[in-house]
Amino acid sequence: MKRIVVNHLSKCFGKKEALKDISFTISEGEIFGFLGPSGSGKTTTINILTGQLAASSGEVTVFGKKPQELKTSDFEKIGIVSDNSGSYEKISLYKNILAYSKLYNLDKSRVDELLKLLGLYDDRKKPVEKLSTGMKQRMLLARALLNKPQVLFLDEPTSGLDPATSRVIHDLLLALRDAGTSIFLTTHDMHEATLLCDQLALLDKGLLVEQGSPSELITKYNHRKKVRLTYEDGSHEELDFSELTKRGDAQGIEMIHSCEPTLEDIFIELTGGKLNV
Repeated sequence: MKRIVVNHLSKCFGKKEALKDISFTISEGEIFGFLGPSGSGKTTTINILTGQLAASSGEVTVFGKKPQELKTSDFEKIGIVSDNSGSYEKISLYKNILAYSKLYNLDKSRVDELLKLLGLYDDRKKPVEKLSTGMKQRMLLARALLNKPQVLFLDEPTSGLDPATSRVIHDLLLALRDAGTSIFLTTHDMHEATLLCDQLALLDKGLLVEQGSPSELITKYNHRKKVRLTYEDGSHEELDFSELTKRGDAQGIEMIHSCEPTLEDIFIELTGGKLNV
């Protein structure tokens, strides 16, 4: 089932065209990655999908409805984490989440459940202003998950986080996807996108320059089709894949590494620019 459908979406701010003829769909139980450098139009797209901005042209639907037609009952099925997500800095982490839980008439047990899941329970009494960046990010994610959303919008959810905290969030997102949540993930972290995304789109200056699954894109742009061999004596050798398959033995070979392009390599080939800027 398609939960988000975008057809020929464009958005202009005055004479500046921020999004240019964008089309994609997101299915139930799918992580869709929107990759591009800062200023490429990722946040603008989220704002349009959630009804915070109007499109200049094109058609967008969420749960089969235009964003401006979404009702309270629809928004109760949506979670959002963005750099605009605010919090009450002077009160505790726990009271921040508890205040939002009351909007959904949820029991306190749901708050406890999420704080434990995200490793925040022991710090629940700390005021938000005393939390680290990683803890604040996890708090915002806990808040977005209170209502068990069917669609989750995440705008750079692991930006600036340490690898251990990012791993916790990655594992949680994969579990949510497997439970049927549709996740719209914006990031400029190519490794993160490769690990998490079922489908992704590469965005540059408001244009979609390529889209598909990570494996499809890596296969499509794997022009070299070589493997790198590492031998027991520490020496290296690159061979065409066809040459490797003709070898009769693997004597002395310690490691075989496929010389596939990364998403960063693909983005540079398509645009001449980098993703992680």
